[in-house]
Amino acid sequence: MTETPSSMEVEEARENVRAAIHMDAMAFGMGCCCLQITFQAEDIDESRFMYDQLAVMAPIMMALTASTPVLRGRIADIDCRWGIISESVDDRTPAERGRLDGSVEQPELAGKGIRRLYKSRYDCISTYIYQGAMNGSDSMRESLKGMQNRVLNMYNDIPVPIDEESYQLLREAGVDPALSQHIAHLFVRDPLVVFEGAVEEVDDETQTEHFESIQSTNWQSVRWKPPPPRNNPNDPHIGWRTEFRSMEMQLTDFENAAFTVFIVLLTRVILTFDLNLYVPLSRVDANMQRAHSRDACAKGKFFFRRHMAPLEEGDDGFGIEYTSMFSKVANGQSEIKSPGTVVDEEEKKSASVGAQRRFTPFATGSEEENSYEEMTMAEIMMGKGDYFPGLIPLIYAYLDHINCDSATLQRISQYLDLIQKRATGELVTPAAWMRNFIRNHNDYKGDSVVTDEIA
Repeated sequence: MTETPSSMEVEEARENVRAAIHMDAMAFGMGCCCLQITFQAEDIDESRFMYDQLAVMAPIMMALTASTPVLRGRIADIDCRWGIISESVDDRTPAERGRLDGSVEQPELAGKGIRRLYKSRYDCISTYIYQGAMNGSDSMRESLKGMQNRVLNMYNDIPVPIDEESYQLLREAGVDPALSQHIAHLFVRDPLVVFEGAVEEVDDETQTEHFESIQSTNWQSVRWKPPPPRNNPNDPHIGWRTEFRSMEMQLTDFENAAFTVFIVLLTRVILTFDLNLYVPLSRVDANMQRAHSRDACAKGKFFFRRHMAPLEEGDDGFGIEYTSMFSKVANGQSEIKSPGTVVDEEEKKSASVGAQRRFTPFATGSEEENSYEEMTMAEIMMGKGDYFPGLIPLIYAYLDHINCDSATLQRISQYLDLIQKRATGELVTPAAWMRNFIRNHNDYKGDSVVTDEIA
């Protein structure tokens, strides 16, 4: 008679398979905490623009907030949670992963289970959605004919599998190519969750539950969120939103508040100064891989754009008169109105950065205009040379531009001081702090095991 192995014997056998931390349930990933922030935009264009810019920041902010060095009671050789969650919900078939040997079609699955999918459903974005959109007047669209997709593809340099039927449906409905590609990319996945009474009973003409079933189980580093339908006048008015999803939970409320305020202010800086953070998505993916590394915040380098200000007269590719808010503030030309000044609504709309951006010339793709380089976290945050001002000095410039009151400025300065010290290595990340605490504990045996006494 064969004896059934005990649970301890099974556990020991599993641990002896190979030198790894074995996590065999989705909860090991989805049980992780994080710090996510959703921004409501002025309009659809602004939400798409912020989606692209924040996608570039996602790996940077993840490295800056790294706080996951321990997994299942073991010290890991990574500092962040992202890859763990990505693997825990990766439901691709062997064929979708690129292994074609013995693969068979499964008609009940999206793409019959054999369409090549290059990423888990929890991963970085695969396509920008603003750059290349056909905005502006008919004459401008004609003058840019053929250029918009070339500029878009300059940054969208990784494969983007799409559901062709969804893409054609969107294009026939008048949705532009960039956004159609994004939505059609979501539909290469199958829904994970179906609620009883919410399948055939859902009216797709007035409800978006079926779309949200797909949208909410495509967990990307940023998420573009269309407004939910308003079925009666008393429903809340929720606009076009962008969700920033990569930051890790911190050990204290002060740290969480600091990073929340920082990313909010950074969006205001990007929109007010009309900055451009675009780098090729292949480099964003590379940054995300680097961000997982041990002490990436203090020792790593990340691809980042060298020149963030938009094109102006004299720049290669400039074709339409346009002076950015960045230039105005740099030259001391504040747009702040005196108290009591009445601004016409139409004047406000036409003068907004969002309105001006619709008529901003597309970059021609010259080497200088689209240049990027490797920077340390300190350089990204505090500046490099005489060509890159750094994100924190830009936030201070914005606070000065809006005449921020002294009490608010004092608190924000405390937050920015924390982030500056974190970026320069003067303060360590929570991941580094936890790792150092464990390794220096008297009960630690140098075997990566975090005992109850250490915890």
